[in-house]
Amino acid sequence: MTSAPKRKLIEVSLPLEAINRESAREKSIRHGHPSTLHLWWARRPLAAARAVLFAQLVDDPSSRPEEFPTEELQRKERERLHKLIERLVVWENSNDETLLAEARAEILKSTNGNPPPILDPFAGGGTIPLEAQRLGLEAHASDLNPVAVLINKALIEIPPRFAGRPPVSPSVSKEELAHPWPGATGLAEDVRRYGQWMRDEAEKRIGDLYPKATLPDGSEATVIAWIWARTVTCPNPGCGIAMPLVRSWWLGKKKGKESYVVPSVVDGKVHFSIGHDPKSAPQPDGTVGRTGATCIGCGTAVELKYIRAEGQSGRIGAKLMAIVAEQDRSRVYLEPTHEHEVAASVCRPENIPSGELPSQALGFRVQAYGFKEYTDLFTPRQLTTLTTFSDLVLEARERVRADALAAGIPDGDNLEAGGTGAAAYGDAVATYLGMAVSRLADIANSLCRWENTKGQIRNLFARQAIPMVWDYAETTPFGKAAGSYLVSLGSIVKAIRVVGDRSGHTEQASATNRSFGGYVISTDPPYYDNIGYADLSDFFYVWLRRSLRSIHSELFQTMLTPKANELVANPYRYGGKDGAKRYFENGLHEVFRRAREAALPDYPITTYYAFKQSETTDSGETSTGWESFLEGIISSGWAVTSTWPLRSELENRPRSLGSNALASSIILALRPRSSSAPRTDRRQFIEALKAELPPALKDLQHGAIAPVDLRQAAIGPGMAVFSRYSAVIEPDGSRMTVRSALARINEVLAQVQNDQVSDFDSTTRFAISWYQLNGYNIGRFGDANTIANAENTSVDAMARSGILTSRAGKVQLIRPSDLDPEYDVLRDAHTSNWEALHHLIRLLEGEGIPAAGSFLQSALSRPDHVVDADLIKELAHLLFRIAESNGWTNDALSFNNLVTSWPEILAATRSSGERQDVQRGFRLRHRRVVMRARKRGVEEPETGVRREWH
Repeated sequence: MTSAPKRKLIEVSLPLEAINRESAREKSIRHGHPSTLHLWWARRPLAAARAVLFAQLVDDPSSRPEEFPTEELQRKERERLHKLIERLVVWENSNDETLLAEARAEILKSTNGNPPPILDPFAGGGTIPLEAQRLGLEAHASDLNPVAVLINKALIEIPPRFAGRPPVSPSVSKEELAHPWPGATGLAEDVRRYGQWMRDEAEKRIGDLYPKATLPDGSEATVIAWIWARTVTCPNPGCGIAMPLVRSWWLGKKKGKESYVVPSVVDGKVHFSIGHDPKSAPQPDGTVGRTGATCIGCGTAVELKYIRAEGQSGRIGAKLMAIVAEQDRSRVYLEPTHEHEVAASVCRPENIPSGELPSQALGFRVQAYGFKEYTDLFTPRQLTTLTTFSDLVLEARERVRADALAAGIPDGDNLEAGGTGAAAYGDAVATYLGMAVSRLADIANSLCRWENTKGQIRNLFARQAIPMVWDYAETTPFGKAAGSYLVSLGSIVKAIRVVGDRSGHTEQASATNRSFGGYVISTDPPYYDNIGYADLSDFFYVWLRRSLRSIHSELFQTMLTPKANELVANPYRYGGKDGAKRYFENGLHEVFRRAREAALPDYPITTYYAFKQSETTDSGETSTGWESFLEGIISSGWAVTSTWPLRSELENRPRSLGSNALASSIILALRPRSSSAPRTDRRQFIEALKAELPPALKDLQHGAIAPVDLRQAAIGPGMAVFSRYSAVIEPDGSRMTVRSALARINEVLAQVQNDQVSDFDSTTRFAISWYQLNGYNIGRFGDANTIANAENTSVDAMARSGILTSRAGKVQLIRPSDLDPEYDVLRDAHTSNWEALHHLIRLLEGEGIPAAGSFLQSALSRPDHVVDADLIKELAHLLFRIAESNGWTNDALSFNNLVTSWPEILAATRSSGERQDVQRGFRLRHRRVVMRARKRGVEEPETGVRREWH
């Protein structure tokens, strides 16, 4: 009889707060972060992937009773592992070899010295394979998309092949060569130096296309940006000007340095000048919006339909509005000149890459305005620049090869054939140089906005879409600001320096038909129809293909990226919404079926999910994305053994509550469902949900899950119940579908949340009921009195306590912003969790986290212990659900923001408590000194203790 597989740490416990904190912090780290190698969409944070892989392979102490026979010993060992993970996820420790060796030792101990290879069949931006490699594991990455495959090669395959080698550039001195070149630092240095050569050579060839600006004092300055407005002919026959289509006239909004464009029409022609007085800025701000545009000459309202027709006929033009130059590290805004307009008036080069934009695609908006090819997204000057740099990639490749031969490296096979000699090294350096050209394309196209609040250009893919942009900014590739080739290259160089030196394996393969034998899977699959990876990546593919086709011929065989087998629910590609859903479910089922057949019995697999799409049907609220994802998993024989919400967004990010992208990722650990798994009926399934969802919900609420994501995250524990059965039988004898199971989970979840109301004090219970009826609006005293009596309290008592007002037969809860700023929670004779929550929101939104933390510390120190931190957090979750269901968006945001800030508030609470303890100690010491001094006749001594206290 075979023993049951050991439970892994991820199936029992994770230090979520630390993982989530570091995952969020990682979003603000750019220098040296592997994500800066090349853009890819919806990357998982490195910290989260590292923690998940470690916990996926390391045994939970409960599975080793011979070492940890008691629960107390198991708890202590768990804490030790948690502390290791907490250090492991810190960005600054990413390449701490001592710490990584400690983590690798734990993995080896739990895998009998033979850890399994890790496979991510949806490798995308390479986060999971890279972190597997960092943890000393054999990393395998595959993806159908050639751009993703190239990124993974550049991260985990190419650097280790040339690790430890010095650079070959003849510009490196002998003294520099004598130093050690650990990891891929030699490769990175060659990429930097040959990239510099490319930049200098390109400036010789096309530098005249980017003239300097003449400042008012007659001196010259480097241009940061040329700002253009698209134009169409005004349809009014009496006007007919080339009317500018402008989103905003503002160029810079920094206080004291305000600048804006002032348009005027003289003799039927549009002219632009620069203004600085904020009071005189043009009104309205811009000429074009969601419904149409307005002519600045005659005031004619122009429908978007007309603009689209002009675009389809090739009659959208462009006119230079302003020039942004750099002087003394600040921005100078200048009027357009004829010289600079002429410099941009070049012919489109002949040897540009070809590739048609899709007729329909997720997030694409430009086709309606006449854009037909990916190269239509660039100005002629930008196309000239990109083709010049692209041509120089292969010239640089030959220079690297020649210099490598001169350095004594034999030629050998090329990179694609697995070579490591001079030819392969030239291919490797050229790969990164070509990726830098591709990165440059993201900020050297005619869909880049000028950010007037920051004074800089914003790249196209600030989000995963190609939207229409009316006024756009064009920059020089030869400067030092964002948009220059060396800036793009510099990000790549820094990323190469920090990647690992252990070999990795990358291949192009569809996850639906590749082999999974011998691997443990950790993956982040596509999120239904949230991101159209193939269509978006074609923007980069056409330039990568032009630069690197001779080096990576197998990757760049086709004109555009493969679409037929892409696992994304695209309605326009698969016969509408229903067809797309079937395609996605069938594909995901096949992936997990193959993985199930090849599953290693000793390890769970892990899969991320971060998609939110809800709809209301006759069977209740459902989620198409979750439904399809879970259908693929469960129907292919997997059972959910644990779910964890991994939050990876900064607290201050702008996000609509109705957004389809979750702020949290849900990580699921899966084991093959036993062939002898029992069947059950609907009634028993619901009873199991009622028994298991309440504690799971409390864990989620007390963890780092945001209220906006709670309903989605709670699906995990519900499906853990559903997936343990071979089938759940409905009353009519049919099998329960995932959609029906999701509806039942949501019903029980709502019931559990309602039942939580009984945990609160009477004042809070009243306030919840009243808020559910009226929000912060006015209601009738009689209704309030009835509810108050039922909760064993009174309206008058609550009015005195300051949570509501009661006047002239009308009752109204007080909003957080309207509460008394002088409120002292320690002096309040009768407080409640409702009152504490609302004052926390007031302080958080008005004064920030430290003030909220100080308040919570005081509230928790009350001798009556009425205020409970866990209950406050649960209350915020509950009120968020009420606010969201009633469409009270501002209220919902407040409750959501409080919970997402909770770890920082708790940290501030601890800090405040420690500070108060220290001050209390100072006061006691000072009092003793004073008493002794008074005995000596000294009234108020100035002591070191007192100075230290102050």
